[in-house]
Amino acid sequence: MPRHPSERGQSPEPGLLILTSLAGGPKHGYAMIEDIARIARVRLGPGTLYGALARLEARGLIEPLPDDERRRPYRLTSLGREVLGEQLASIQQIADAGLRRLAIV
Repeated sequence: MPRHPSERGQSPEPGLLILTSLAGGPKHGYAMIEDIARIARVRLGPGTLYGALARLEARGLIEPLPDDERRRPYRLTSLGREVLGEQLASIQQIADAGLRRLAIV
């Protein structure tokens, strides 16, 4: 039986979590995993993370920075910022409507 409400539903899409993490500044993979766990209470596995990073990079939403020792940091592109803003605004609109309908807000 789920102990926390977030365990009852689906986790947010990994790409959205990564973009949100990178909105705070460039990060390498492990730093993203930790940041996402902190802000969303979701722990992405390495396969999920690096698969999503490859897809986001292919779409031009993120870009790698020069390696920092053995780690490769990534950052949002201007397109990535724009897409993230649009996605978050849409989610906010849906959340506001749902909460109103539940009479919570």
